[in-house]
Amino acid sequence: MAKATIEATRPSTAQRLHNALATLLRQQTDGESSKALTALALCQLAGVSRNALYRYHPDVLLSLHEAQSRQRTRPAAKGIARQLRQENRELRDQLTQLAALVDHYFAAWQGTRQQLERRDREVAELRRGHRPQVVSIRP
Repeated sequence: MAKATIEATRPSTAQRLHNALATLLRQQTDGESSKALTALALCQLAGVSRNALYRYHPDVLLSLHEAQSRQRTRPAAKGIARQLRQENRELRDQLTQLAALVDHYFAAWQGTRQQLERRDREVAELRRGHRPQVVSIRP
């Protein structure tokens, strides 16, 4: 009979999962926890296997998914998204400037290459037109 009394005072698996979910949500809103709101964190806190959560407690799993979706649309997440969009705009501007700089240096390289080719042709023409004279070294 003592075993029945112990089991009656111990919370059921569903109660432990609900309590753990409430604890995780409270920690998330208070900023106390750095843990993500995941099934693994929930199961570890409740002392339940993930298999049991998925197989026998779909209502708790649904509550977890709802909490996760609410967490994704929090104002803090929106602020982070806004900041990331701003950083993307700045990076695109920098990329545009770098592309313009690359175009500038490529055009300068082409101009220099054309000038060197023209000079090489001029030197070759001068060498063809010049007839070397044999000079005697003996006095």
